[in-house]
Amino acid sequence: GKSPDEEPMSKRAKSRVRRARPTIPTTPPRPEPDPPLMGPGERRLTLPNLDVDSTQTSSDAPATEVPASPLADAVSEPGPGAPDDNAPAVPRIGQPAVALDLGPGSADTAVNPETSPPTAATKEPSVQEHQVLLSSEIFRAYDIRGVVGETLDREVARQIGLAVGSLALDSLATPVVVGRDGRHSGPDLVAGLVEGIAAAGCDVIDIGAVPTGALYYSAYELGQGSGVMVTGSHNPPEYNGLKIMIGGRTLAGDNIYGLYERIRSDNLRSGAGKLSQREMLTAYQARIAGDVKLARPLRIVADAGNGIGGSCMGDILRAVGAEVITLYEEGDGDFPNHHPDPSEPKNLTDLIHSVKHTGADLGVAFDGDADRLGVVTPDGEIIFSDRLMMLFIREILSRHPGQTIIYDVKCTGHLHGIIEAAGGVPEMYKTGHSLIKNRMKEVDAPFAGEMSGHFFFKDRWYGFDCGIYSACRLLELLAREEGKPVDVLAALPNSVSTPELKVHMREGENHDFIAQFQKSASFPGARINTIDGVRADFADSWGLVRASNTTPILVLRFDADSEDALRRVQAAFRAQLLAVRDDLELPF
Repeated sequence: GKSPDEEPMSKRAKSRVRRARPTIPTTPPRPEPDPPLMGPGERRLTLPNLDVDSTQTSSDAPATEVPASPLADAVSEPGPGAPDDNAPAVPRIGQPAVALDLGPGSADTAVNPETSPPTAATKEPSVQEHQVLLSSEIFRAYDIRGVVGETLDREVARQIGLAVGSLALDSLATPVVVGRDGRHSGPDLVAGLVEGIAAAGCDVIDIGAVPTGALYYSAYELGQGSGVMVTGSHNPPEYNGLKIMIGGRTLAGDNIYGLYERIRSDNLRSGAGKLSQREMLTAYQARIAGDVKLARPLRIVADAGNGIGGSCMGDILRAVGAEVITLYEEGDGDFPNHHPDPSEPKNLTDLIHSVKHTGADLGVAFDGDADRLGVVTPDGEIIFSDRLMMLFIREILSRHPGQTIIYDVKCTGHLHGIIEAAGGVPEMYKTGHSLIKNRMKEVDAPFAGEMSGHFFFKDRWYGFDCGIYSACRLLELLAREEGKPVDVLAALPNSVSTPELKVHMREGENHDFIAQFQKSASFPGARINTIDGVRADFADSWGLVRASNTTPILVLRFDADSEDALRRVQAAFRAQLLAVRDDLELPF
């Protein structure tokens, strides 16, 4: 794909280009939260003995021991061993009792609140204490997401925390680690969330404002792989949400909705969990720098888009051997320079300008919580994520021959042949970070990727998505090559393609539309895939339309061998889309 028309960088943009190393923030002690507002007929929930410890960790100072939960004797805390060993598989998450297979010496039973005698951790809670009206619409396919002040607030976060803490205890996967991005609503939502988790009797560790990758890492390093990231990701500023992992497994689909059902049915525990605070960015930087080293220095521009990635991206990229110019690294939940979504070409304009005018080898961009990566070249070309996957696939399959590589329905058709030629098994799957991570566990895939910029490395890593780590792995590959990075990337197979195109709708309309489109659409001569929307593959082109699970939009993408083939597949989709609804404003 090509860059948007070049626009001169604004004075404000120039003033925000930084070469100074950003300071990794520490987490100050959180003030005692104000009591939540209660609905009619509700009684206020009290938290007896909710102790707060505030500690900081560093590479040369031992971490303070996390106080044990009521079920601490039933689990064995993993050490800092190989990432592949750090994520115990959890059977069907969301059931009242789930026992983790932790090997010899671990407990072979889980506590079931319906059959176990009441204890401090399983005391039957009062319906009045926990009955709060929630909107089921915020429980999405991949995570929980809503508009702050309308469908998501501190009290809703507290209720979700009760459900998460209860699930973690039932799954023998405590403590729960909590982090947040830089949105203005984050501190208030975290206050409610940790209050709820602790009120369930579950220990909780607050690591403050961090990228999503650092939260996942901390969940493994500090416990059993359970964590909640409070983030709006790439959504508009008024949104926020929660990405949830229990026992190394990311909640998705029915398991996300299962939290809502827990709250509605009052299947919640009650107790007095321990709250502590830790600083983890220093350890996260050291973990990445210990894994990646560049064979030669590369000069890059890194754009945080005023998201949380700016808190550490410069330090981490320098630590692996890059020369770094940072752009918009100051955290600002209003995102005043551009929206933090690198999948949108318009959001990369300033990055392209900076790369061209600083003599950099490459530009990288991150979304609001820094779990996605965008890449641009000095020529102004945007390198789509499915092309970046080609580099990663060849290297990873050289160490994992015969393994499955997963990519989502929005990716180029070139990937199928490239994976097979490299000795792997290709699998096209549904879009969604949580869906893909869980599918990776099912088929033991060493790598997966999405067109949106999520890359999932199980090779040398934990299997979760981190845009900063992905950027380091990309630079590592490019630094090994003798040629310039722009030439290496230009040599990758390419086609005539569009970025992700979007059609905005009202809430829920996009899913109804796709259901109708799947029934009525006809593409003679094409191979049809309906695993996620409708994808039609012709001999020389393909097209896709699907419903986003994060915002009320239709997502479309087209890819072809030539401009003529691209126009044909777009015309075929246009006719079928307008046949379902003739008032659609199509962006092609």
